[in-house]
Amino acid sequence: MHQTGFAPRGDDEACRWIAVRHADDHIHLAVVLAREDGRNPNVHRDYYKVANACHIAEERYGLTRTAPADRTAAPRPTRAETELAHRQNWPEPPRTTLRRHVATAAAGAENEGDFFAALEHAGVLVKLRHSARTPGEITGYAVALPHHNNQQNQPVWFSGGKLAANLTLPRLRKRWSAPGEGNRFDRRPFGGVELTHEERSAAYQQAARATATGTWQMRHIQDPAVRADVAAATSDVLHVTAALTGNRELARAADFYDRAAREPYGRQPPLTPYGTNLRTAARALALSGIRGQRGNRPSLVGVLSHLVVQLAALIEAIAEHRQLQQRAAQAAAARKAAAQLGRLSRPAPRPPSPTLPRTPPNYTAEQNAARLAATGFPIPLSHQLADSPYRISAPTPTPPGPHRRRGPSR
Repeated sequence: MHQTGFAPRGDDEACRWIAVRHADDHIHLAVVLAREDGRNPNVHRDYYKVANACHIAEERYGLTRTAPADRTAAPRPTRAETELAHRQNWPEPPRTTLRRHVATAAAGAENEGDFFAALEHAGVLVKLRHSARTPGEITGYAVALPHHNNQQNQPVWFSGGKLAANLTLPRLRKRWSAPGEGNRFDRRPFGGVELTHEERSAAYQQAARATATGTWQMRHIQDPAVRADVAAATSDVLHVTAALTGNRELARAADFYDRAAREPYGRQPPLTPYGTNLRTAARALALSGIRGQRGNRPSLVGVLSHLVVQLAALIEAIAEHRQLQQRAAQAAAARKAAAQLGRLSRPAPRPPSPTLPRTPPNYTAEQNAARLAATGFPIPLSHQLADSPYRISAPTPTPPGPHRRRGPSR
């Protein structure tokens, strides 16, 4: 209470408070937000003051360190959203789904038009907010899922800031105004000629090379701005890769990594050519996915696996960087994502192929049919096979030859 300023030591006119112990692992603090002298207490940034006081207690008494309130974590779904998803048998709350859709669309877009077109292509409802002073100017946006409605059967909208601090329209516009020093991919008109298998494979290979270069840059370039920009751009490549494959485990890895990609307190790192290379690779991947959706396509599992391996190595380097910065929560998020990618990159053990029972060469056709039918039924039928009319009698032992009397042993 002293750290938060609600009840400083020696202040008899401060706020009254009480501590309630509900269990062995936590207590509740309740404060009357009115001082005894009639003045109002200072509640500005009280959430962060309470968090700092908790961190001081954790360090002093050796308790488990909780994540700092540095605004790198995305807003969590509310309890009502979580319970609604459980009742409707949805795989996750709508806020989480929308955050992933918006992050993927922003990673594959080059401007606002591409961004909003990608959201509509993904089946997301989009509502634009126009400026009251300048007609025609777009100042914000909100998104919703078609199946998520309120009691009035109206869509439940989420603004970009309600999904994540780096998904507001002003911050996205700064990301799209990237410098032109990065490697440029050949961009054809949106919805133009279908990409060939070789072109799509080249996009995956170029993304893997850009990711490997990013790993080298994270380990050898000491500029904090470069490292922050590479960490932020890595999220774009990871989100686009998860969207292209439709793999739920890759999508979870992208969600895990999101916190490690953000800078504390909503700061946006300056754009650098190093991060621009990764963002350009992400846009090329998104473009290859859009132009490769029709017809049967040859498999790209090999180049995709190589990209996943490179992403895991890059995120491991980012985890080490966050740990050196003493940002434990972000380092843990990066390590969790790297571990998830590492499990995906390992080849899954192939199940043993079923083998038919060995059939002696002297079985008749009727006997073989009976034995094969018995193997497809529960165990009791196999036991009954011994009593079936097709039972094979055990071979009779060969009678011994004439007994030769042995001589006396010495």
